[in-house]
Amino acid sequence: MIDLSARADEVAPQLLGAVVRRGSVAVRLTEVEAYLGLDDPASHAHRGERGRAAVMFGAPGSIYVYVSYGIHRAGNIVCSPAGRASAVLLRAGEVVDGAADARERRGLPADRPDALLARGPGNLGRALGLDLSDNGLLLGGPDGLFGLTAPGGPAGRILVGPRIGISRAVSAPLRFWLADEPSVSGRRGGTPWGGGTGPVGGPSGGGDGPGAGARGA
Repeated sequence: MIDLSARADEVAPQLLGAVVRRGSVAVRLTEVEAYLGLDDPASHAHRGERGRAAVMFGAPGSIYVYVSYGIHRAGNIVCSPAGRASAVLLRAGEVVDGAADARERRGLPADRPDALLARGPGNLGRALGLDLSDNGLLLGGPDGLFGLTAPGGPAGRILVGPRIGISRAVSAPLRFWLADEPSVSGRRGGTPWGGGTGPVGGPSGGGDGPGAGARGA
């Protein structure tokens, strides 16, 4: 069981190998990023509970969807107790159910591999069919639209490195991914994750993600 009331940097590596479902499509997560709310200058919630970030101050397990680059719907899972506003960006995964629906939503030709279906947060959002009306819905909520199944065992070797597509706190090691997974979207490299967490640091600037700038690939 994954304790979503913990901080995002504790929850994020636990989500690797977990399966998130929206309706007919399910994705096994292979790459995620943690954003630490008020304590994280790269987070939408850094300046407080306003605008699109208000959802991040809700209950753990809430879904936060935002528009990236004007076209992509990026999905996040809210973590920590209500009011703390940390969240995990769902960067990439492997479609394990509903591949036909995901491929149709993506418009991906039949000769392209399934590993591309949910590679990158924008593609993952489209494969799941995320919509801004999903904002605030709960994993396992009464509507039954979203679900989360924890991995049954170790998901594989976890690597950690800086987040992608942001311009604040750029050096913070808050991106986690499974090694040797073809669905991982960003630059590889990274170092083995040792199970710890660390402070957010780095130069300030602009950005766009809860994640101020998580890219839809």
